[in-house]
Amino acid sequence: MKTSTVTAAAAVALTAGVLGLAAPALAAPTAGSAEDTISQLEAEGNRVIVTRQSNAPLDEATVVNLTTGPDIWKRVWDANFDDQHLTRTGSVIYLTVK
Repeated sequence: MKTSTVTAAAAVALTAGVLGLAAPALAAPTAGSAEDTISQLEAEGNRVIVTRQSNAPLDEATVVNLTTGPDIWKRVWDANFDDQHLTRTGSVIYLTVK
């Protein structure tokens, strides 16, 4: 029985470790307009895709939902310009505004 308990505990710890490495969820900014939120997200290197639920201008619209999509990667030369490395520059953000 002790072996199965240790195995189960190891499986739980491994699962928690893997889940802990997942990218943190973005919280939608609560203050300001949808236009402010979009500007902030783009300034952080994200690509924002907007879905509208009303005809309100973006400076009057509010954020209803924010979902993080895939990461955006870019090849960057090292300091000696002899090798390239993939660097995460942002994410695709799906933003729903109303």
